[in-house]
Amino acid sequence: MPQLPRVAITVGDPSGIGPELVEKALADFRVAAECEPVVYGPPAGARFAPGALSAEAGRAAYDALVRAVEDARAGRVAALATAPINKQAWALAGLPWRGHTDLLAHLTGAPRVAMMFYSRPLRVVLASVHVPLAEVPRLLTFDHVTALLRLASAELPRFGFPNPRLALAGLNPHAGEHGVIGSEDDLVLRPAVAACRAEGIDVSGPFPADTLFVRAVRGEFDAVIACYHDQGLVPIKLVAFGAAVNVTLGLPIIRTSVDHGTAFDIAGRGVADPGSLIEAVRLAARLAASRRA
Repeated sequence: MPQLPRVAITVGDPSGIGPELVEKALADFRVAAECEPVVYGPPAGARFAPGALSAEAGRAAYDALVRAVEDARAGRVAALATAPINKQAWALAGLPWRGHTDLLAHLTGAPRVAMMFYSRPLRVVLASVHVPLAEVPRLLTFDHVTALLRLASAELPRFGFPNPRLALAGLNPHAGEHGVIGSEDDLVLRPAVAACRAEGIDVSGPFPADTLFVRAVRGEFDAVIACYHDQGLVPIKLVAFGAAVNVTLGLPIIRTSVDHGTAFDIAGRGVADPGSLIEAVRLAARLAASRRA
């Protein structure tokens, strides 16, 4: 029998639902069948109050992640799956990163990364993540959008799409209505799509976002590039909440995560749904096995 890939699983913020999710995932037969899990969490004996925001919990989550990334880069584990961290706890701990994605890029030296949410019915790549909505148009430059489209096209084959069909969502309602409702779609997004098509990338758009995700779910596109956080996450959580997986594209290591937060309101009650973490671990194991093959 071939050896199962070793998958690092971080518990995330120890005051959130992460520890409970990890415990439930470890007991799931599908996880045991697909990988050898290796858990990274606070030191043995450390205690954290469920649902309590603290700098200590934020630092513990950070330290565990750093250890897991070091082992992934050294080849001691084949992939990394992360339970949720709390951004406020990281801020209280004096950490400058807004989330896993920023820190992982820093720790691995990756020049360009992107957040993709993967599910069977829909895949969504985000052009901007944890920034105020007012800052999004400034971030959507021609260079940024073209680089993101190239990255998505290069990474999607790992997920079973050898010739990925990409669609870019418009920033403004009706994709700007030819400049009547904003100029960004015509001045930035359309030229970026045209430039990438000239390079041989199968990308279309920008399309009005209110109908684009329906078209993707029906199979017309393999992935949608969303301009901002909620534009992409609302539809994927509507069709696949609890089963979607957050994947970081562009890293030299495999990293997956859950599609939700720390849920302090239910921490410690034993009612958290481990579905997304289970899917994250399983996807990490499959990607690791595929890479090894």
